[in-house]
Amino acid sequence: MANNQAPQGNHDPAGSTQMFRAFVDEAPQGRQAAASGGGPRIGLILGVVVAVAVIAAVAWLALG
Repeated sequence: MANNQAPQGNHDPAGSTQMFRAFVDEAPQGRQAAASGGGPRIGLILGVVVAVAVIAAVAWLALG
């Protein structure tokens, strides 16, 4: 009778487990580096300011 269970140990023939573990191990470091940089936050603030300016300009032209 054949044994169809996975072998004991960490070998994954497809490699998906190792790739998933590498992703999970790297994710907190990536999030922490992005949060400390402040770059995306400045872009978001500038985007909001530009959007408010465009809406104000359209309202001024429509009502003026």
